[in-house]
Amino acid sequence: MKVIFDTNILIHIEDPKELSKNLQDLMKIFREHGHQIFIHPISLKDLDNDNNESRKKIILSKLDGYPRIRSPPKPTNDFLSMVVGSSNSNELNDNEILFSILRNAADFLITEDYGLQKKAIRANLDDRVLSIDSAFDYFKNLHARNALHHTLLKEYFLRDLDIEDPFFDSLKDDYGDSDFRDWFKRKSIEDRKCWVYRENVKIKAMLMLKEENETIPTFPLITASKRLKIATLKVDMPGSKIGELFLKMAFQYCISNNIFETFLTHYRKPEDRLIPLIESFGFEFMGLLEERKGRMEKEEVYLKKFIPKEKDVSSFDIAKKFYPSFIDSSSIRKFLIPIIPEYHDRLFPDFMKRQMRITDYSEINIPGNAIKKAYLSHSSITKIRPGDILLFYRSHDRKAITSIGIVDREPVHTNDPDKVVAIVGQRSVYLYDEIKDMTQKPVLVLLFRHHLNLPRPPDLNYLRNHNIIQYAPQSIMELNHNQYVAIKKGGKLDERFTVG
Repeated sequence: MKVIFDTNILIHIEDPKELSKNLQDLMKIFREHGHQIFIHPISLKDLDNDNNESRKKIILSKLDGYPRIRSPPKPTNDFLSMVVGSSNSNELNDNEILFSILRNAADFLITEDYGLQKKAIRANLDDRVLSIDSAFDYFKNLHARNALHHTLLKEYFLRDLDIEDPFFDSLKDDYGDSDFRDWFKRKSIEDRKCWVYRENVKIKAMLMLKEENETIPTFPLITASKRLKIATLKVDMPGSKIGELFLKMAFQYCISNNIFETFLTHYRKPEDRLIPLIESFGFEFMGLLEERKGRMEKEEVYLKKFIPKEKDVSSFDIAKKFYPSFIDSSSIRKFLIPIIPEYHDRLFPDFMKRQMRITDYSEINIPGNAIKKAYLSHSSITKIRPGDILLFYRSHDRKAITSIGIVDREPVHTNDPDKVVAIVGQRSVYLYDEIKDMTQKPVLVLLFRHHLNLPRPPDLNYLRNHNIIQYAPQSIMELNHNQYVAIKKGGKLDERFTVG
């Protein structure tokens, strides 16, 4: 962005005096995000009134390092009649500066001149003419990022990690020892952060993300767009589902920060575990990067989009390819699933309102890490099919609908515990003894993907008031579309990710 600074502020910045905290932080934001500071040429005319030639020369030398607005527009009569004021030289200069903002010669003007701020109000420019404090608030919020947090992982600066940790050996093989060390050094200098899981001090899993708006040099080229690059996703713990957890965290980062594409690059390996995982969540092979020196293999690029544009695609395919988006039109069936708090905590450990347990800080909750999950019930319902919507109602304490999932496999009824274990695999939140107890009667096995948590879970009172249910549900029940719409509205579901 182009920002005009009042010359008085710039002179203050260049003086050997302590700056206010907000001005220091504002300048830091400008440096970090590449915003350009300009001077309007008319501002320099004010200095002509200074009879102290020595002081004038010093001030001009300090301002000489800032670029000028080129060919600034001259105010129209209509504009001048709007801002009014006296005809002294300072007022006329202020009018020219304000008009340059109106005509978009720059995006913002930052000034501590109260008279200029009052004129901006008359010209309907007060949202673009800011004081230092209001500018700091604006740009701080503009560049605010919803950070990722997870109790299992610890956030580090990359520079705080030991490059000699065996965890990095395979990356050195992929990129070449020297190239990887150069990359590690560059990213450390950039203050890049990552999320790490350790066991016995050694790194076992790592995620690093980076926002980009650049062309991806595949053939053909992928044009520039705002994207999240999954710069590093590596897990040395087969079966832990931490890879799935990392994807879930990356997707949540995108959702929280209004980013609708993500991608990663990868060297394919024999019996590659990563590619089937990412493809199951909608990443598509887009091409190869240029060959790296000294390597026969080429780096593959996989891109995922969150918002579908296709029509006439099945609900199951939408939920898979554009996860966490899903179809929720009136033709899709919806089911309310009651779940007790104990199993809810195991199944949805990232639900924001739940009570954290001490084991969350030390144990790997495999089904909790996963996006693909399983739920067991004694319900005899037979209507549920892949693509149907599941709305999970946390009973006893919250008494509210908290989470949404989409069925991704054909449901199964069985009373064979070994068959249940074989079907659910690592998706299950149930211990084997619990499964044995449950299968004393026929069990319904529901395999689904957890798509979204509701930001404002509709509680039992809301559900009663909207004629959805009158009593806490005891078993799975089907909802009609109008009831679902009321839940979606009350729960503040982000409808960018629903396809009607």
